[in-house]
Amino acid sequence: MRIVFATNNAHKLQEVRQILGERFDVVGLTDIGCHEDIPETADTLEGNALQKARYVKEHYGLDCFADDTGLEVQALGGAPGVHTARYAELFGEGDSHDSNANMQLLLHNLANKTDRHARFRTVIALIYQGEEHLFEGIVEGSILHERHGNEGFGYDPVFEPEGRGCSFAEMSAEDKNAISHRGRATQKLTEFLCNT
Repeated sequence: MRIVFATNNAHKLQEVRQILGERFDVVGLTDIGCHEDIPETADTLEGNALQKARYVKEHYGLDCFADDTGLEVQALGGAPGVHTARYAELFGEGDSHDSNANMQLLLHNLANKTDRHARFRTVIALIYQGEEHLFEGIVEGSILHERHGNEGFGYDPVFEPEGRGCSFAEMSAEDKNAISHRGRATQKLTEFLCNT
């Protein structure tokens, strides 16, 4: 089955392809000739995911899915949340999607906090055969005091999933995908598509 994943993020595309396996031919936005920067102006993860999926359906007529992911840190009132990818940019500390600046600002904002609890939450919006569906994946964990590991992307070096004793960036792609927020949401998506 060929399906569009509404992303230009090569890391996300590779991760989802690994999770979905060979049953699905997952293509990204560049594969369908979409080079626009699709707006993400909603104030929720669900809203942003739906906004992206609807854009592809309206402009390209293709069934697709889109995701939005937020890192929700308890001591910061759930921030960066919907602003996760642009966290540092909001404070004039870096460019959009600047992972190093994002992590640096997060660690700075948590410097005097003892509560390090956080969770990653992914919402996938699927538009399939004229209907919209939402799938959610959550992984609980904590923010480390410094970066560990070189794998993964985004905040992976500073996020330690509960009960693992290492950061996402210290895990293999297979191990991370088995427990990650995106892995859990994608698994629900897979089960839905396989049973439809």
